[in-house]
Amino acid sequence: MQTSSKSGIFYALTAFTLWAIAPIYFKEMSFVPAQEILAHRVVWSFILVLILILLLRYTDALKTVFRSRKTLLAMLVSTLLIGFNWGTFIWAVQNNKMLSASLGYYINPLISILLGMIFFQDKLDKVRKAAVVLCFCAVVFEVIQFGSLPWIALILAVTFGFYGLVRKKVAVDSFTGMAIETGIMLPFALLYLIWSPSATANIFDNSAHVNWLLFAAGPVTMVPLMCFAAAANRVSMVTLGFFQYIGPTGMFFLAVFLYDEPLSPEKLTTFVLIWSALAILILDSVRKIRKNRAKQALDKNVLR
Repeated sequence: MQTSSKSGIFYALTAFTLWAIAPIYFKEMSFVPAQEILAHRVVWSFILVLILILLLRYTDALKTVFRSRKTLLAMLVSTLLIGFNWGTFIWAVQNNKMLSASLGYYINPLISILLGMIFFQDKLDKVRKAAVVLCFCAVVFEVIQFGSLPWIALILAVTFGFYGLVRKKVAVDSFTGMAIETGIMLPFALLYLIWSPSATANIFDNSAHVNWLLFAAGPVTMVPLMCFAAAANRVSMVTLGFFQYIGPTGMFFLAVFLYDEPLSPEKLTTFVLIWSALAILILDSVRKIRKNRAKQALDKNVLR
């Protein structure tokens, strides 16, 4: 059990660290249009996940999904959400909006809390209410300071939040879900690559170096996903929740210290408000974990 937990933490760290540094790849691919990278991401991810499904013998799970019209419709919705999320993220990174992308993934847990309240009747305690209020204040502050909503951050947070909601309701495993989602997007991706006027769209006209970079869009997508799936089977969702902030934190540092995106005092204030909300949630989670452990220890002593 201890070994399983340690390996789970290793897989979680690997997954979220890879997601944190993924913008480096998309930044290096700035010579390729964002929509073309998205198309290659779909094509190569589909091929890789299909190979994995065959190797891991997940074909029965794939057949089960195709037997349910309701599940397929839900997967169509999740496909639209994740496709829009991927495209927005790639565009944001390539157009020096990595800070906005980071902000979006910081906001995402708070969006998930709201969705849980709306769709699963989750009750908000005082701590979660305070966190949501701080998030709302951050968005309002952004509107007042810059005269517009932080669209990129909100699009990323909302699309990924609803994506998680749909996937939770459907309860399809990661590999099967990714195979179906990329499979739905595959015809559109191939049509784009066939008809695109981009100089790099036709792989037969590219150098081997460029093609390897385009192919890397598949592993960049699939490797952290596989590590995440392995971690989810070994550690609790509460533990995974603590690791999820590695991604946006990595993006934040990359944006500020590697790519020199301007961090104005006003923009920093927005982040401070979001960080404060997340700090409240984290401290509350730690308090509850300690309280549960103390209760379990007390119960054991009573039984003795």
